[in-house]
Amino acid sequence: MQETTTFKPLYALTHAPIEAYFSKNSDDFVVREIPLYEFSGDGEHLIVEISKKDMTTQEALHVLSEVTGAKMRDFGYAGLKDKQGMTTQFISMPRKFESNLANFSHEKMKILSLNAHKNKLRIGHLKGNSFFIRLKKVLPSNAKKLEQAFVSIDKMGYANYFGYQRFGKFGDNAETGLELLKNGTINGKKSKNVKLNDFLISAYQSDLFNRWLSKRVEISRFAQDFSLSELAQIYPYLRGENLKNLKSQKRFFKLMEGEVLGHYPHGKCFLCEDLDAEGTRFDARDITSCGLIPGAKAYEAQGAARAAEDQIFAQANEYKAKMTGSRRFAWCYLEDTSYKYNEEKAHFTINFTLQKGSYATVVLEEILHKNIFE
Repeated sequence: MQETTTFKPLYALTHAPIEAYFSKNSDDFVVREIPLYEFSGDGEHLIVEISKKDMTTQEALHVLSEVTGAKMRDFGYAGLKDKQGMTTQFISMPRKFESNLANFSHEKMKILSLNAHKNKLRIGHLKGNSFFIRLKKVLPSNAKKLEQAFVSIDKMGYANYFGYQRFGKFGDNAETGLELLKNGTINGKKSKNVKLNDFLISAYQSDLFNRWLSKRVEISRFAQDFSLSELAQIYPYLRGENLKNLKSQKRFFKLMEGEVLGHYPHGKCFLCEDLDAEGTRFDARDITSCGLIPGAKAYEAQGAARAAEDQIFAQANEYKAKMTGSRRFAWCYLEDTSYKYNEEKAHFTINFTLQKGSYATVVLEEILHKNIFE
């Protein structure tokens, strides 16, 4: 089997790996989609809430297409859900096919509810996702460590890395995306598959985002542990005043002058011009740092933040015109958290909600401090 080439970003916490067994199956990994808005109950689009296990969203759509007669292009959805585990999500389709679902039955999928709405669901039409994760073979001593790590993340937030799903089975999607940008080829052959090309290029952008965010985690950690003179040697592209600003911040994730911030959990981007004022808003979870997805239309950082970005994204500037670009929350927070330890069964369960676009596997790896599929 080919060895993965995926970049492994830094953890924010510093504890040792915690022993626990995780399997991404329908009993131990459950995802429930949270809609962006309430459905009106009226309109030409049928909203189908489904639960599925061990099948992709596309596989579920094929089943619904075969049963109802609706074309694949007629369906809408807010986001793709993992194949592994039990997942619940909303699908839209033309309401005229509703009667064909009357006797629906499938071994891997159930229809939980039907509603109606005026518009078709589109990618991004969700608020977030709630997760239930069960860890097994957890000794009491490790349960305490899990509790401490989970509470720490709940309190301080987490680095919003892209998850392994973005980079392919062998972790080579980003490398292939760079090849496309350079030569317009995949493995040396010209590719005219627009959707595939866009996906692979987005994997390249995601890899750079992860590398940048990992560097910001490193800077935040080092700012706590090293002297100003040591920091100046490690980060020569950051001026003395920038380093003083980093060391003066008590929070873990250190903000930089000139970086792009965004209203949290949604809102417009703007530049960080007053570190003290924006730091207060950051601590209140009113705003957060927004990392770069490189491209021609991305909101540009300035000052120290731009200098830090240039260390990672310089390579991508050559291909800037071939990518749209945007910003993505770099530092996010858990919501609706809870945990429970069953010593008799040696099970430790956690529940939390994430904003759309965030990965539960990233949070779980931050807790366990190891590759969760080893």
